[in-house]
Amino acid sequence: MPVAYLCDFDGTVAPEDIGAAWVVRHSPVAETVRRALLERWKHGEIGNRELTVAECAGLRCTRAEAIAFTRTFTLDPSFAPFAREAQDRGDAVMVVSDGFDFYVADHLARAGLGDLPWAANHVRFDEDGAITLEFPHTGGCGRCGNCKAPHVQRYRAMGYTTVLVGDGFSDRCAARVADHVLARGGLLEWTRAQGIAAREILDFTAVAAFARELADGRGAEPRAGIGT
Repeated sequence: MPVAYLCDFDGTVAPEDIGAAWVVRHSPVAETVRRALLERWKHGEIGNRELTVAECAGLRCTRAEAIAFTRTFTLDPSFAPFAREAQDRGDAVMVVSDGFDFYVADHLARAGLGDLPWAANHVRFDEDGAITLEFPHTGGCGRCGNCKAPHVQRYRAMGYTTVLVGDGFSDRCAARVADHVLARGGLLEWTRAQGIAAREILDFTAVAAFARELADGRGAEPRAGIGT
């Protein structure tokens, strides 16, 4: 059975949270307000979409300024080799991000992965520097900007074994329904607290090793009773 790797972007494909850094750089929202919003988000009082809208309130930035800033960050150097190896094997790789499309698309293209499928929240840049947020992937839980669970379920419906690779709270919906979870950071802590089986990874070198094990029939069995 082919395997689909659904990979979070900020904090995973990109070791740093590019979207959060961009918002902090350009948003007029005070740090105390931002921290309070993050605490409400961590405690489940607000969802990812509501958090994003609140953090970006009044944010002004041109597209050129945004791209120039986000290009100061890099991708995990082992991601592109992993993606190419997986695709050569007949597996699928998709980037699923609750961040923003402009830097996801730009970074993937610059890494030679412009043909890799991805999904993220959309930022429309106006000529006067104002921005408008759009959420084209609002299915699923209704709280995320881009809920990742439907992406996992879509690949399963096409006959793939699904693997979620992530690091944070925005990956929880997908972690509940994926056949396998590869995690680090906050996602790893959360899966352990929830009793969800997850394999700890540090970077995509570890993901590539897992993928080879799975291809050779040495990987863990998929979790039972998932997909709802």
